[in-house]
Amino acid sequence: MSTSTVARSATAAPARSRAAGARRHGLAPYLFVLPYVLLLLAFGILPSLYSVLISFDDPFVPGLSFHGVENYLVAFRDFRFAPAFGNVALYLLIWLPFMTVAVLGLALLLHQRPGRMSALARLVYFLPGAVTGSAAVVLWLFVLDPTVSPFGPLLRLFGIETLREAVDGSNLAFSIALMAFSIGAGGWIVIIFGAFQNIDREIVEAARIDGCNARQAWHIKLPLIQKYVVYMLVLSFAGGTQLFVEPQLIGRAAGPGVVSPTWSPNLLAYDFAFNIGNFGAAAAISMLLLVIGLLGACLLIFRTKFFDVR
Repeated sequence: MSTSTVARSATAAPARSRAAGARRHGLAPYLFVLPYVLLLLAFGILPSLYSVLISFDDPFVPGLSFHGVENYLVAFRDFRFAPAFGNVALYLLIWLPFMTVAVLGLALLLHQRPGRMSALARLVYFLPGAVTGSAAVVLWLFVLDPTVSPFGPLLRLFGIETLREAVDGSNLAFSIALMAFSIGAGGWIVIIFGAFQNIDREIVEAARIDGCNARQAWHIKLPLIQKYVVYMLVLSFAGGTQLFVEPQLIGRAAGPGVVSPTWSPNLLAYDFAFNIGNFGAAAAISMLLLVIGLLGACLLIFRTKFFDVR
């Protein structure tokens, strides 16, 4: 047998093995992915396409009729448009930096102190995330009311005597930021902790041998988990623009005139759709939120080379 024949046999064997593996797996991977794809189509892609269609339709004419960008102009010219987006922008400016720094700091602390206490701390951080949505809002209404809250003395120290004062004006953005942090930070702490744990020990040991202290090691570890941080920021930014339940329930609990019924863009879209009957303007606002979320995600992804595999 010649050398070339042996070489061809050696290279053909892995190819046959891969082909056999592909046949053996068959449709199984696609069946696992299918439910997600169907749900994404039914509750993500198709509603988005329908919103695009409605945003260019005249809502007061029966049937479909092209209305140009009039719905976008109606939404943009509304006196409540700028305050609604400004409120959410203030909330994001408070919440995103605070959550990012706190999550990274707590995850690094857990990484530096492994053991049973670290596992217990991860559980404690994660537990508040079990209470979400309207249930979390009701719980925080209790926490923010100085008359019944266990933190009443602390709230009074900041001059807050009633629930109305805790959620009035710009205080509402701070209150919702605290609420969002308590609900979502635990899950991100666990994810970032896992990212720290995946750092090659040889890198850490080499840095330690070179005389790196804890602060210097931070500058080594942070670039290695950058993609996890970007992933957290992308999802948090997109979710943060979708505020609806929190300001709505807080406004009802605090009483009339405290929280605007159109405090956030989603609430403004709800008002356009179900109080005014202008579904075109509501769809236009939803499209603006989608564009803002996509632009923010693209900026973070491409500026940080998120998909770079080198």
